[in-house]
Amino acid sequence: MAKKQFAVIGIGRFGSSVAKSLFEMGFQVLAIDANEQRIQEVIHVVTHAVTADSTDEEAMRSLGLRNFDVVVVAIGEDIQSSILTTLILKELGVSTIIVKAKNDLHGKVLHKIGADKVVFPERDMGFRVAHHLISPNILDFIELSDDYSIAEIKATGTMIGKNLKQLDVRAKHRCNVMAIKTGTKMNISPNAEDLIEEDDILVIVGKNTDLTRLELAYSKG
Repeated sequence: MAKKQFAVIGIGRFGSSVAKSLFEMGFQVLAIDANEQRIQEVIHVVTHAVTADSTDEEAMRSLGLRNFDVVVVAIGEDIQSSILTTLILKELGVSTIIVKAKNDLHGKVLHKIGADKVVFPERDMGFRVAHHLISPNILDFIELSDDYSIAEIKATGTMIGKNLKQLDVRAKHRCNVMAIKTGTKMNISPNAEDLIEEDDILVIVGKNTDLTRLELAYSKG
């Protein structure tokens, strides 16, 4: 099976990070930016790198972008270029278009003109940092929707030595323990009698408001 091909348009901090990560995972990556210097900076960490104006339909057509599995539009400050680039990609028949948005209004416009997925890297990072600040035991926080998320919580003193039945996270906090990580092992279907050990990580899903209360409760203990 042929490896997936990705194109990343806009090689700023976010775009270069996405392009480099995909390349390191073994995928073919085309980096595109109007700035020659930015292209030179990533030319050795992607498959191909091209200096081109993404708002020029003929330039985009000549790169054969419709043949790529996914095109990521990572243009930062220039909202107009981001929108125009997305429209051009849609016109060219690109199968999957993922676009970075600056704010909610920008995101709504992108959805309306055909972006398959809109990402908010700055907002999402701020969201994660806020949860890390609430409790040092929060290792990661992944937003599933506007209302629900998954949190990875390191076992605190009040958890250690208790089993899931004793913790009773579902009744006390209306959240569910999906898995328990112990070292390199992952228990993806923990039962009520499983004991929480020191350095265990609990993977918990729930409503954002309930998860926040849970985090605060365990950060005190």
